[in-house]
Amino acid sequence: MSLVELFCHVDDFCLRFDEWQAGQQLAAGRDRPGPKPRLSRSEIMTIIIYFHMSNYRTFKHYYTRHVQQRWRGEFPGLVSYNRFVELMPTVLLGLCWYLQAQSGTVSGISFIDATPLAVCHNRRIQRHRVFAGLAARGKSSMGWFYGFKLHLVVNDQGAILSFFLTAGNVDDRQPVPQLAKALFGKLFADKGYISRKLFEQLFAQGVQLITPIRKNMKNRLLPLMDKLLLRKRAIIETIYDQLKNISQIDHTRHRSVDNFLVNLLAGLVAYTHQEKKPSLNLSKSEREMLPALI
Repeated sequence: MSLVELFCHVDDFCLRFDEWQAGQQLAAGRDRPGPKPRLSRSEIMTIIIYFHMSNYRTFKHYYTRHVQQRWRGEFPGLVSYNRFVELMPTVLLGLCWYLQAQSGTVSGISFIDATPLAVCHNRRIQRHRVFAGLAARGKSSMGWFYGFKLHLVVNDQGAILSFFLTAGNVDDRQPVPQLAKALFGKLFADKGYISRKLFEQLFAQGVQLITPIRKNMKNRLLPLMDKLLLRKRAIIETIYDQLKNISQIDHTRHRSVDNFLVNLLAGLVAYTHQEKKPSLNLSKSEREMLPALI
């Protein structure tokens, strides 16, 4: 996606969002105090989102070496890097709603998983202050970390359906009922989501939780198509890999909680604009072969 296409898409959303927000402020009898920034909300959002589509590893190099040097004509109201960092938290709410507007369509085949987001090296945990009281120590398949967990639900076409952010020590199963509120059909997960109580709770919501079995569990019969789809859980691992290595949602250089959230949301938004997403590429005939969705 080009810069112009991204800006037009973001700007169209911001126009509708600003109208809604203005109505809320009018009903409350309040207005935003202080002078308006030289950059509009849509311009700030576009610059932040496009960073996650670029090949830059740090936002500072991206802004000082690319935005300020090449995009002066596109953004006449450009400000200094320090001032732009101060403006980033102002678009946090807009990015959150924009990501919701970009969510995919529930197809009846969904995948769920969680990934760690470390905020500092383990050796610096005792000295870390930015996320004190928010982040926590957790353990993943890669070892111990200090930070948060990002929980995602995606469909068979690789589109994000819902997301949730928790501390690093929260059980992966805890936010599942909230994440699955708008789902139907089958939800595929790994062994970390095995729970009879969770299965029954989701089944009451119209969602069938399908997981592998542990060695000490009794074998159960599954339809062949469910077994095949269970092996396709790597689709969400591929999505996490792209979010971390292309969209840059995972790094330990954050100096502000608000900017950490802005970076995370912008990375997820950038992924939604990705032309080719990881997908199972199920044809119409293959979908008809699937067992009836509850």
